[in-house]
Amino acid sequence: MVGREELCVYQTPDAPVEARVKDLLSRMTLPEKFGQMTQIERTVASPAAIRDFFIGSVLNSGGSAPFEDAKSSDWADMIDGFQRSALASRLGIPLIYGTDAVHGNNNVYGATVFPHNIALGATRDADLVRRIGAATALEVRASGVHWAFAPCVAVLGDPRWGRSYECYGEDPGLVSEMTSLVSGLQGEPPEEHPNGYPFVAGSNKVVACAKHFVGDGGTDKGVNEGNTIASYEDLEKIHIPPYLKCLAQGVSTVMASYSSWNGSNLHSSYFLLTEVLKEKLGFKGFVVSDWEGLDRLSDPWGSNYRNCVKTAVNAGIDMVMVPFKYEQFIQDMTDLVESGEIPMARVNDAVERILRVKFVAGLFEHPFSDRSLLGTVGCKEHRELGREAVRKSLVLLKNGKNADKPFLPLDRNAKRILITGTHADDLGYQCGGWTKTWFGLSGRITIGTTLLDAIKAAVGDNTEVVYEKTPSKETLASSEGFSYAIVAVGESPYAETKGDSSELIIPFNGSDIVTTVAERIPTLVMLISGRPVVLEPTVLEKTEALVAAWLPGTEGQGMADVIFGDYDFEGKLPVSWFKTVEHLPVNARTNSYDPLFPLGFGLSSKPV
Repeated sequence: MVGREELCVYQTPDAPVEARVKDLLSRMTLPEKFGQMTQIERTVASPAAIRDFFIGSVLNSGGSAPFEDAKSSDWADMIDGFQRSALASRLGIPLIYGTDAVHGNNNVYGATVFPHNIALGATRDADLVRRIGAATALEVRASGVHWAFAPCVAVLGDPRWGRSYECYGEDPGLVSEMTSLVSGLQGEPPEEHPNGYPFVAGSNKVVACAKHFVGDGGTDKGVNEGNTIASYEDLEKIHIPPYLKCLAQGVSTVMASYSSWNGSNLHSSYFLLTEVLKEKLGFKGFVVSDWEGLDRLSDPWGSNYRNCVKTAVNAGIDMVMVPFKYEQFIQDMTDLVESGEIPMARVNDAVERILRVKFVAGLFEHPFSDRSLLGTVGCKEHRELGREAVRKSLVLLKNGKNADKPFLPLDRNAKRILITGTHADDLGYQCGGWTKTWFGLSGRITIGTTLLDAIKAAVGDNTEVVYEKTPSKETLASSEGFSYAIVAVGESPYAETKGDSSELIIPFNGSDIVTTVAERIPTLVMLISGRPVVLEPTVLEKTEALVAAWLPGTEGQGMADVIFGDYDFEGKLPVSWFKTVEHLPVNARTNSYDPLFPLGFGLSSKPV
């Protein structure tokens, strides 16, 4: 490591960032530059790999953890170990560790899991989203992580897309307002901060990542990693506006999309990544590929990974999420630069951008985890914030079979009530995908409160709560004894392509369960889903009340707060609710707009 006695500019904390970048870049060898452009998965991040290849970044895939139910302190131990290996290199450049903290620090056992983005879009509350970002930053930094791959600022065009719940909504203006998460994660830049220049307020904040640039929410028929067929004018009108808001807040990184624009893969688009994002919009942070994003470019050349590297890096990808074959990537980079197929100027530009973010984020001064933050993980304040988000996100779609007799709020002192359905007592289902694992899980996967837990805590001492995951014949036969039923049904957890659906029916015979109960007992349906789903006519006709609860996360008390009347329903649909899948896509921008429930719909439970 270069000694401090040499008074290197890059080691001087109060030196201007650009001077530090220029000084450090001038000292770097070609292998050290290639290492900075390389991001590898934690399972291959051995001390030798980090040291010998000068690795610039490490990440974990969804579900890749130090061990089962590892807590924040265990993550911090692991990441600090990676950092020590990086700091032992010749120049002592700290690595930046990234993770998919997309609704809280959702990979870590015991962390607060907030509602997914589609629910936050229903709140229309940008300040709430900013506060969630700030809470997430603390819990992420407590685990030693410096970089959250959030927010997803896709504008949703079709709910058949398996990433619908990662969207704040279908309206570009709404999505743009919800980018306040960036200021929560990174801190709010001063008014004079230059647009497009990265900003991170301090060591209790994290680097944010706007994704996935650009148009990923608009693919034809909602196919994940599909093709967005649109003019550039439509990109500017619909899909680019949220990025403008992110850049104005100093977002430090942008992730390229797997998807294509008019048949051209975004990872290979020089026009969009360089000419538009970097030059026209003035982005000064760095562009990171998606997971094995370069491999998606292999079709035109078969298995020629070298050409994939050439195309993506020349297009404007600065850091490559390899994540395993880093030796091949670095060798291909070496060959391509030596042959002149990737200009040295392109490499220097990429490394400058990466170093700029590392300096702005304070990683040279604060490379290790801050153990004083461990007390913030899953703390009462953050869980109360999650609870607030849940109750503000609930959308009341139906309340009573006629306008004169509202069904909600429910009587918490009712003599006997039935709680049933696949989602009534399943924390994993409440949280959805990107929770503990990539696709999500069923059951008590972390610390939290299910809907059933919350109801039991909310009702009166003399109320008998009968719970059955699937209502039995015996229970239905004695239905006269129940004041009402709460039926919770919905989607099982999923992520990305595994969530793509051409049918969008409620799984596990959800509609049948609802109808069976509602024919015998006055019924409230709590629909736990990451998007609008098919609502059969019998569900709408036979139930007394219907609530879109989205994917609320770990704080189920927020649902009980509203259905029992402690708070009114505030949520408004962030997306249009379609009548049938044959009508899709249906959104407020389409000419023949005829939804079941329109964008912005949401009832109140308190009569006017």
